[in-house]
Amino acid sequence: MTTKQIVVVSAGLSTPSSTRQLADRLAADSVAALAERGVEAEVRTFELRELAHDITNHLLMGFAPPKLEEALDAVASADGLIAVTPIFTTSYAGLFKSFIDVIDPQALTDLPVLLGATGGTPRHSLAIDYAMRPLFTYLHAVPVTTGVFAATSDWGGADGDGVRSLPDRIFRGAKEFAELVERTDRSQLVSDPFRLDRPMGHLIGGLAGE
Repeated sequence: MTTKQIVVVSAGLSTPSSTRQLADRLAADSVAALAERGVEAEVRTFELRELAHDITNHLLMGFAPPKLEEALDAVASADGLIAVTPIFTTSYAGLFKSFIDVIDPQALTDLPVLLGATGGTPRHSLAIDYAMRPLFTYLHAVPVTTGVFAATSDWGGADGDGVRSLPDRIFRGAKEFAELVERTDRSQLVSDPFRLDRPMGHLIGGLAGE
């Protein structure tokens, strides 16, 4: 059975976090969708709140401490990324953007990404399409068509306005994500003996000119 590497990034700031809850449910449905296709998935989850100081230090000093480096390496070698953030002031969290800023720009090329977000009101659901999707498209990743937004009211059960329920949206997004992940071979690429262990951006401090 083929094995794919899935990385989950959750930018929730509280404990417990609805952002982490959504991330876990997206991951579970994605693993199930891949299993239906005869594909095994290994999932690694990173809570950005636990890496906040390391991310800030990397932005200031251009050096990734071991725990942050582990997360960056995992993303760079993943077959798929599930990225979930709370929505603050109509956009993704600053911590989420800071993590994206320390990823080598080339590391996300052709990477399937399932986008998720949480917020207090459904009015913020459009942030996935006008903020998150352009960010990952700019970095040459491949966001799936269905982004999954969970408002506070979504955790209560079925919708009453004709909109798909949260479990339905999670299932649909995970299915689209699984289709892309199944086809990618990012983590199966033959190792080049002359390839640098880390992307050049990390070796020279990443943000040249800043």
